[in-house]
Amino acid sequence: MRESVQAEVMMSFLVSEELSFRIPVELRYESSDPYAVRLTFHLPGDAPVTWAFGRELLIDGVGRPCGEGDVRVTPVEPDTLGEVLIRLQVGSDQALFRSSTAPLVAFLDRTDKLVPLGQEGSLADFDAHLDEALDRILAEQSAG
Repeated sequence: MRESVQAEVMMSFLVSEELSFRIPVELRYESSDPYAVRLTFHLPGDAPVTWAFGRELLIDGVGRPCGEGDVRVTPVEPDTLGEVLIRLQVGSDQALFRSSTAPLVAFLDRTDKLVPLGQEGSLADFDAHLDEALDRILAEQSAG
């Protein structure tokens, strides 16, 4: 059975040090692809853009700098859980988003209730959907 968790969070898209604007970001987690979370960014004047990356990266990034390569998640102030920065990069192009930590933690808590962290591989239908999930992730990355 395919189960999912969804939430919408308002994030600041940081265009430069002087310019930022708030955008809605849809968070999605599906039990059929238990290692990944998807964030869909709704930028004004553009088609929505979806990024898929490891749920564990988002969990770890709330408390400490995490990620290498295309996705990095870092708390704004390491000693508090107030806000995080999410940096997405393709080649030399990058986008930086700032979010309150509370709605991310609430979303992640709901994903943990659906599929506890560390239990992803025990899902009976996971192997059956692995190829489908990988194809979908690759298609999303190619389209993005």
